[in-house]
Amino acid sequence: MTTPQDILKALAVVRDPDLGRNIVELGFVKDVKVCGDTAAFKIELTTPACPVRELMKDQARKAVLAIPGIAKADITMTSQVRAAASAKGPLLPGVKNILPVASGKGGVGKSTVSANLAVALRQMGATVGLLDADVYGPSIPTIMGVETPPKLSGQRMVPPEQHGVKIMSMGFFLQQHDAAIWRGPMLHKMMEQFLGAVDWGELDDLVVDLPPGTGDIQLSLCQMVSLTGAAVVSTPQDVALSVAAKAIAMFQKLNTPVLGIVENMSYYVCRHCGDRDEIFGHGGAREAAEQLKIPFLGEIPLANEIRNTADHGMPIVLAEPDGLYAKAFRTVAENLAAQVSIRNMKEETTAEIKVTF
Repeated sequence: MTTPQDILKALAVVRDPDLGRNIVELGFVKDVKVCGDTAAFKIELTTPACPVRELMKDQARKAVLAIPGIAKADITMTSQVRAAASAKGPLLPGVKNILPVASGKGGVGKSTVSANLAVALRQMGATVGLLDADVYGPSIPTIMGVETPPKLSGQRMVPPEQHGVKIMSMGFFLQQHDAAIWRGPMLHKMMEQFLGAVDWGELDDLVVDLPPGTGDIQLSLCQMVSLTGAAVVSTPQDVALSVAAKAIAMFQKLNTPVLGIVENMSYYVCRHCGDRDEIFGHGGAREAAEQLKIPFLGEIPLANEIRNTADHGMPIVLAEPDGLYAKAFRTVAENLAAQVSIRNMKEETTAEIKVTF
């Protein structure tokens, strides 16, 4: 008679390619039951954005059906986003992962990338917030198409929700064409308010759109909360990459992991003839990632559609979900989610080793 232990033994051949261990060892397999010739179990992944979700399900099914006497495998795929071991804190107690998106210089499309990544993660099943920390150029409300300001509930602000994402931005508090002319202490206080005085609730991921460069807001964020890791956006040309390297160096000095580089405006495809033109060069971010020994998260094309949908408050992953550009953003989101899982599993393993010894 087949037992649950037989099922677990068979499933040990299925490995998570990102984490490099089998799904039984990782504790992904749950609620194993055997009834006659049917094996039923749940595979609980560390992210709903797992790019090999269906592959792992197929491998699990084949492994179980190879057991003599088992004719049917009833597999339920679920996910439970792991929290960074250092994420819990007084400012954001319900947020599992804080993911700043940074750039060394302006004009690389960082805010558009941030918004599309946040929506893509939400589409994949994560609960997501988007914090626009670019006080000098708060464009997230425009890109996300939200005009409703936050509401007050007691002493806390309740962020508006758009496209399934909770949003907070200085743009809600500035009149059109107003400028925020602030120095360090004021910026620090703003970050403290946006983190601690906002009712973010329970979130899997809080994406933070940082201002370009390596200034006060970046320093305040790293000092106030423990960040799961940063994504750095760059265009392919050498000058942009050399500046992006400074942002990477900043995070490393502040003991914040860099989860990877995104190459934005990577290439252009003519809508009329289909020819591809690498206007700013191509592949520079991938080469930089290899040199710096950090992950490459993917490349986003330069396209009028991406700009146009952002200007009209409907990120491309929503406006054209089956298109080339949406797929590019989803690939980056999947790779970012994978890096979050890898980091958090490493933290858990390290913590277990410390407890053991």
